[in-house]
Amino acid sequence: MTQQSRQKEENLKVCVITDNQFIYEQFLILLEEPRYEKESFVFFSSPGNPLCPAKEAGGRTRIGQVDLKHATDDFFGRYDLFLSLHCKQLFPQALVDSRRCINVHPGFNPYNRGWYPQVFGILNQYPVGVTIHEIDGKLDHGPIILQRQVPVYSWDTSLDVYTRIQQLEVELLRESLPVLLSGDYRTFQPDTEGNVNLERDFKKLCRLDPDQTLTWREAIDFLRAMTFQGYRNAYFYDKEGNKVFVEIHLEKEQP
Repeated sequence: MTQQSRQKEENLKVCVITDNQFIYEQFLILLEEPRYEKESFVFFSSPGNPLCPAKEAGGRTRIGQVDLKHATDDFFGRYDLFLSLHCKQLFPQALVDSRRCINVHPGFNPYNRGWYPQVFGILNQYPVGVTIHEIDGKLDHGPIILQRQVPVYSWDTSLDVYTRIQQLEVELLRESLPVLLSGDYRTFQPDTEGNVNLERDFKKLCRLDPDQTLTWREAIDFLRAMTFQGYRNAYFYDKEGNKVFVEIHLEKEQP
């Protein structure tokens, strides 16, 4: 890093918007490295997201909440760089036009942009991974700075793949944060627009039709895509009208 880039990084005011507890905590650990000025980073979550305790260990300032849709130019002007770490809000055009905005997305763009990319990756056999990209106003869209795939195995559930993705997100942030802050990187555009999945697309998947005909492979892939320990996703109604939740347990035989 050049002296000019280092000075530029030190003078940055960075707004980090996250709705993910794990990523938030891991990012705080990353900022403990001496090369980062922790005071330059201000954290927000989306309205109504009970993300973090009022005060972190060591007396850190509590995380704020911001509704980007109704935020003003005055708020945008306080920061030089905006980082989206699993932020559930779409960045408004006025923000991306006036400030450098970067998204760390738990998907391999342009495939399965939007919600739950690991779920749809299992279902449609598209690549799964992590993409760090500049934000251009569209959902999980914009020039790609860095991306890397994760493997998906036949015994993986959605939780298994998502855990692997989050570990890779932390790894890529650790590797790339200095250049993300300085802006000393090159970007590239994907060859296609890819596909987008919204939250409502996932919710449509959750209700099962017991009379639907599937192969065993299709049924197994569907159930493992919908299995995420701690969440009740797939369900059906029995003949008595009872709502019954379904998940699958997969275990690879050990040698």
